[in-house]
Amino acid sequence: MKTLTAKDVMNRHVISVPADWTIEELAQFFVDKAITGAPVSDESGRLIGVVSTTDIARHDGLSETRLRADEPHDYYLHGWEGRIAAEELTSFHIEQPPQGTVREIMTPMVFKVDESMPVRDIADTMITGRVHRLLVTHGDRITGIVTTMDMLKVIRDM
Repeated sequence: MKTLTAKDVMNRHVISVPADWTIEELAQFFVDKAITGAPVSDESGRLIGVVSTTDIARHDGLSETRLRADEPHDYYLHGWEGRIAAEELTSFHIEQPPQGTVREIMTPMVFKVDESMPVRDIADTMITGRVHRLLVTHGDRITGIVTTMDMLKVIRDM
């Protein structure tokens, strides 16, 4: 393990997300790809941050309690429950405010490590920075990503 480096444990397939995606698009992307975070790129493809499920949870936790737009609020139902058809009740609802974008919730900092960095130092960086993914670079070029799952695989294979 002492000789393993970022290059040995990284995933070479780095998936970034656009900064202008809605939070809903981001959440679906995470589910579809079975990942919990990704680098964020701007319109020109330049990396500008990182976003994760923690950022989504923080955003949702700080927002007001949201009501489903297709369900009427109890305030409007009082006294009408048995007198109006269910399909008519859908017109009594409160619209949700528009969702935010990835740019609004992302961490505007990219944690990077050189591909020659030893695994022990990667672990220290992740622990100290309280981050679950580090982008791996060679010079200014991103060559991969190391996640906590990659680090667990290293431990498993010891």
